[in-house]
Amino acid sequence: MTGTPESSLAPSTPQVELARKLNLLLDVVVAEGNTPHTYREIATDLRSKHLSLSRARWAYMIAGTGPLVTDADLLTGIAEFFRIPPAYLLGSDDDLPERVDSQLAFVKKLRAQRVVSFAARTLGDVSPETLRHITELLEDDIAGGGPHQD
Repeated sequence: MTGTPESSLAPSTPQVELARKLNLLLDVVVAEGNTPHTYREIATDLRSKHLSLSRARWAYMIAGTGPLVTDADLLTGIAEFFRIPPAYLLGSDDDLPERVDSQLAFVKKLRAQRVVSFAARTLGDVSPETLRHITELLEDDIAGGGPHQD
């Protein structure tokens, strides 16, 4: 793969970037030990602020498909629901709240540990050296050295 790590992280569309941010927020809730938020909870909270979010719109927002949602009031309402600055959904990655950024690293670490644990259980007879190598590859990927990033 060629290019800088930053270019490999660039979303293909603004819709995909918004979906990445929304899914990160959903993951952070789980990483903090809470139950995942449902569409119904989010929509109910938005309705209390006189904002509307259909199930179909939410589905394409988190999938990164469909038209780009630029409704500042709606994005601000979603940001407030997740208790983050609205600039995160309205702006660039420079606006990434510190809590979300640190939780992203935590979520990636948890995922890597689950993969190593799964590999150890599934592969059974894999040598300790091979397992160490798998762990190192996952840690490199988490640190940003791998070719694939979330």
